[in-house]
Amino acid sequence: MAAFKQFNTQDVIVSPLEVNKHFYLQGGDELITSNIGVDRYIGLTGEYIASGSQTTGNIPGQEKPSVLIYDSIKHLYYGNYISGSGGFTQDAVTASFNTDDTITGPVQTTNYYDYPQTTVWANRDFPTSSLATPSIPIGVISIPSKIYGDYIQPHSFFLKHNTSGSIKDDGNGRLLWKEEGAEDSSYSYLAGNIIYQHGIVTLFNNELLAIPEGYYGEAIYDLSVYEEISDLEFINAFISSNEVSMSFSSSYGLYETQYKCTISENEFNYSQNPTMLSGSEGYLYNQFTGSYFEPYVTTVGLYSPDYELLAVGKLAKPLLTSRTTDTTILINIDR
Repeated sequence: MAAFKQFNTQDVIVSPLEVNKHFYLQGGDELITSNIGVDRYIGLTGEYIASGSQTTGNIPGQEKPSVLIYDSIKHLYYGNYISGSGGFTQDAVTASFNTDDTITGPVQTTNYYDYPQTTVWANRDFPTSSLATPSIPIGVISIPSKIYGDYIQPHSFFLKHNTSGSIKDDGNGRLLWKEEGAEDSSYSYLAGNIIYQHGIVTLFNNELLAIPEGYYGEAIYDLSVYEEISDLEFINAFISSNEVSMSFSSSYGLYETQYKCTISENEFNYSQNPTMLSGSEGYLYNQFTGSYFEPYVTTVGLYSPDYELLAVGKLAKPLLTSRTTDTTILINIDR
């Protein structure tokens, strides 16, 4: 048996709640397991028709054309920066207003939305091809939304290769790099970005010097020579190698609905337990008619306007109602 009471507006409170989870993934094989699914790609410039058969990706059966990876990243996150200088957005293209009230030229602006991660220093660099460098590689890490939730928490991304160093984010969508074995204070800016709300990490255009044994500084005496690590070799170390580890924290927003069930001092003072009634006459047994008798609450149910049971809340122990003060039961439901 049950007793019903209607909720009022002030009895229902909806509050946002953010939950987080930290992930640590060791090795390339763990990245591509079915319950994780972090894929890494090499994007290359070129014509899709001529080079569309060249695919990339570490998850078998989910490879993508390298050209489309490059073009997609360029369009989604760097469209406004391609023609700009210093890594900033290009000037808006506007029409000209003539003295005779006519308008000439294109009526348009820099209207791409490139998902900026900060307003503090929102510049981005993106490598483009030229006659000297017709093939430009970029690295892309795609973290699925099923594990990062709504977004990756800033300052939580960390990527490490056994010999090529460590990469982390600066909290504003840019990447920092240091060589293996160096102190944490040696982190410096690396060309590339992380798009927190998409789980996308881009790596490209890094110039590093590998100094072989016997070299002094960056060159042998009397010789201005050094061994340069190519962009593709550096990117491959983090994108194609199994000797990597990755960690980050996810963020997911929940909404907690709180229902405040208030029992007034003059309400529900009669038990709903049918065993209190005489089976033959339907009267309360004598032991339940005294003024000292007060019922207990053990279960609260939430019903629809059509009296359909939607949720049931069981109390940890029976709760004694009061004839002198209000009794309030709080029900929290996350969704």
